[in-house]
Amino acid sequence: MSSNFIKSDVNPIYGDSETGTLFDVYVTKTQNGSLRMDFSWRKNNTLAVAFSSDGINWSFPRSTLSPEPASGWEDAVNRNCVLKIGDKYKMWYTGQAHGNSYIGVAESDDGIDFHRITKEPALSPEYDFEGESVMNPCVLYENGKYRMWYSAGETYEPNVLCYAESDDGVHFVKSPLNPILKNAPENEYEQNRIGGCQVIRHPRFGCLVFYIGYRDINTACICCAYSKDGVTDFHRCKLNPLVFPTPGEWDGDACYKPSALFDEEKDEWRIWYNGRSGGTEYIGFASKRGDFAAEDFE
Repeated sequence: MSSNFIKSDVNPIYGDSETGTLFDVYVTKTQNGSLRMDFSWRKNNTLAVAFSSDGINWSFPRSTLSPEPASGWEDAVNRNCVLKIGDKYKMWYTGQAHGNSYIGVAESDDGIDFHRITKEPALSPEYDFEGESVMNPCVLYENGKYRMWYSAGETYEPNVLCYAESDDGVHFVKSPLNPILKNAPENEYEQNRIGGCQVIRHPRFGCLVFYIGYRDINTACICCAYSKDGVTDFHRCKLNPLVFPTPGEWDGDACYKPSALFDEEKDEWRIWYNGRSGGTEYIGFASKRGDFAAEDFE
């Protein structure tokens, strides 16, 4: 079995009293080889972006999208993902108002200043298992299709993972198989619920799904599973939880929303996440040498 993830000894790598709470990151590689991190900036009540050459040292946050209360569904914006498709940057984000969460779509020419594509949500809660909220979109663009994984359920913390597809990135059709992944009560680290995922394409496993597992509503860790098609037949990693709270430290209460990348040059998996101690959340980093092996999964 492969060794598990080791936290950086300089954690938290991003966030301090000046920035305030930063959470729910989404890290991608840029065309020039640097890293882009999109995240939620609670102090400014906006979505934001930062850049890094090494994944540890990041530029100061720049806001990318602010709330639009007049919409009626986004008094607050958070929990987004950003992809560059052609010459456009596309963003899917969570809008929250009146105890509910929705998913909206925005676009940008420069990757910094985003404008909304539509005034209405791309996704809204409809079904019993979606409860009052759909949130935490993760989108892959494959073969002309926009594939979205999202969390659904309660607003404070979601409960399950779901899936939807779109031809244009705005009008999504939800899978009849939803919810595609639920918590496994027999696993203490996710006995309460799951949420907040990132999906990574993998040559052997198909889709690796990194997600949050909740022991209880306030205690969370980072887990992984794979599915050949990203929708059915999930196999949980035997190394779970990959990253978990360190008592008495900056992430002593919870480790939330993973964003993962595999560095081929270093032969290393890298995970960025928001850790919480009390009411403060900053960004941390953990890594694992070598790729996952078949025997690492159920």
